[in-house]
Amino acid sequence: MQIAVEISMYPFRPDYEQPILNFIGLLKAEDGLRVEVNSMSTQIFGEFDTAMPKVQSAIKEAFSEEQVTVMVMKVLHVPEG
Repeated sequence: MQIAVEISMYPFRPDYEQPILNFIGLLKAEDGLRVEVNSMSTQIFGEFDTAMPKVQSAIKEAFSEEQVTVMVMKVLHVPEG
């Protein structure tokens, strides 16, 4: 089952850019995911059983490095065919 995940990350700190870049780097380092970045969000495309654990792991790492961070996430099932 193919999915698309859109994530917007909001670190509550003045120098918010680096945590976002670190998060994107974690996702891009993973095999089996296609990661696209724009000024509003990061989109991740891949197989459900591959994408979701990797997204979860990247979010967990980002949360462990930041005091307060909000993640807004949408998940879309992409029908095949």
